[in-house]
Formats: sequence, C-alpha cells, structure tokens
Amino acid sequence: MEFTAKQIAEFLGGMVEGNPSVSVKNVCKIEEGEQNALSFLANPKYAPYLYTTKASIVIINEDFKLENPVSATLIRVKDAYSAFASLLELYNQYRFSRTGVSSLAFVNDNAKIGEDCYLGEYSVIDKGAVIGQDTRIYPQVYVGENVKIGNNVTIYAGAKIYHDVVIGNNCIIHSGVVIGADGFGFAPLNDGTFKKIPQTGNVIIEDDVEIGANACVDRSTMGSTVIHKGAKIDNLCQIAHNVTVGSNTVMSAQTGLAGSTQLGSNCFVGGQVGFAGHITIGDRVQIGAQSGVMSNVKDDSKVFGSPAINPKDFMRSYALFKKLPEMEKRLRELESKLQGQNGQ
Repeated sequence: MEFTAKQIAEFLGGMVEGNPSVSVKNVCKIEEGEQNALSFLANPKYAPYLYTTKASIVIINEDFKLENPVSATLIRVKDAYSAFASLLELYNQYRFSRTGVSSLAFVNDNAKIGEDCYLGEYSVIDKGAVIGQDTRIYPQVYVGENVKIGNNVTIYAGAKIYHDVVIGNNCIIHSGVVIGADGFGFAPLNDGTFKKIPQTGNVIIEDDVEIGANACVDRSTMGSTVIHKGAKIDNLCQIAHNVTVGSNTVMSAQTGLAGSTQLGSNCFVGGQVGFAGHITIGDRVQIGAQSGVMSNVKDDSKVFGSPAINPKDFMRSYALFKKLPEMEKRLRELESKLQGQNGQ
C-alpha cells in the first residue's frame, strides 16, 4: 500500500510542510532513511539525522524548529511518537489482514468459527471450540477442546492453546506460546518418588492482553489462572498455576511467577525477575530487573535485588558489598599485626 503525505497528514490531523503528493510504501528509522519510506523524529538526540536522512516523509513535533534545510517532506503533529505508532498500527492492519479458511486447516464439526476469520495451513480447531469474529489463527496453531476465543484476536504460528482456555477480545498471542499446560504440581511420596497432582482448572485471558513468543501460562490446579485486561507479557515468561496478573501490568522477558502468586494492577516488572509462590504483590509496584521477590510487597512500592528490597537500601548495601574484598584484606592485615604484637 502507498500513502501520500497529504493522506497521512489528514489521518493524523497534521500539517504538511513540503510536497503533499510525495508517497511512501515502507517505514524506516530516521538514521537509516531510504526513499519511498516514512520515518519520525521524537527524540532530540536524533535531530541531526533529519537534515541527512533519505526518507521521503518524516513526522515531527509541531513546535520543532529547523536549523537547516531538509530534503524530506515534513508532517507536523502534536506528538510525533504517538502519531507514528498510530500509523504503524494502520500499516500492520493492511499488512496482516487475512481472511478465509485454508483447505489444509482442520475444523471439528462441533467447533464454531465467526465471520471474517482466518485459519492458516495445518491449524487445528478441536471439538467444542468457539472462535469469534475477525480472528486470525496462523499456520500450525492448535486450539483445544472447548476453548473460547473472542473477536479480533491474533494467534501467530505454532502457538498451542490447551482445552478449556478462555481468551478475550483484541488479544495477541505470539509464536510458540503455550497456554493451559499443566501446572507444576507433584506430591512427594515416602519412597522418594513424586505423584502427579491433576491440574483440573483452566486459564482465563481477558481483553487486550498481549503475550510474547515462547511464553507459558499454566492451567490452575483448581479454579483459574487469570491474566487480567490489558496486561502485556514479554517473550519467554513463565506464569505458573493459579497465578493472577493484574490489569495493565507489564512484564519483561524471562520473568517467572511461581504458583499462586498474586501480582497487582499497573505494575512494571523488569527482565528475569523471579517470584516465590503464594505471595501477594500490590498495585503500581515497580520491580527492577533480576530481582528475587520472596515476600509480599505493598502498593506503590519500588523494590530491587535478591531478596528484593527498597532500591536505596539495596544500593547502600551493594556499596558495602563491593568493598568486602578490600575490607577482608584490611582485616587480615589487622589480625596479623595484632598477633605480632601479642607475640612480643
């Protein structure tokens, strides 16, 4: 699809500065600009590239003052970053717009498929599954028995949705995600072996949730593992059985939540954070990368480290920790001197 500067400006409610007829059919970084491509400038750090970029159209803030001539056509808007994000969303809608059921897809006779859906090659929709309207299911996706999927959901290639899972509207599930596998439940026996505890619950994913590639959300032992509305989960995260993730919480890659952890709403979780099981994290909590959260955390807290504590306390502790080798050396020297004096 090609769009002119005039069309883009009308869509964004912006003002064209330059040739309104110039068109673009791709997007690019401003520092890697190329002809027939659209870029944007929001961070002042990249301002010098505006005067050298080869991009045909650049979106900038309406109050940006030019210091030199530019060759690109400019579109001035109130917020260049959010405007460009809106365009990328529109671009993706065109790029990934697909409908129709492949002849190589399998749909059980008892499954229900909504209007304008897309089912890719070798996707499987099992007995009793219900798929909402405008949902896109890419090749080699498995949708298990009695799964309920809402409207305008995208499930990318290779994702596996086990039985009885419920997924709301406007969700995005990336490749390799597994939703509804058994929780990690085993009872130790007297002979040192383990007996598997049946995981009889399910997983509920509410509206507007995005789950990154190769993440896993386990079904509950009883009841439901729940990801609430608007949560965003990065690649390679592990959500264990009976966990609750609050609405609009953001979780970075390689984070793991042990069973029955309750994570509040509007939290920010850095990468590689580990949560102990059966703890409660409040709302609006910020957790630094690689932290180990082993106990309850109150609303509006900031924690860091392992075990996770207040960031200021952690940095003071770390300042001492770094000096331990030097302190040990000085202690040994002092001990040696004292021994020498005692020997005299």
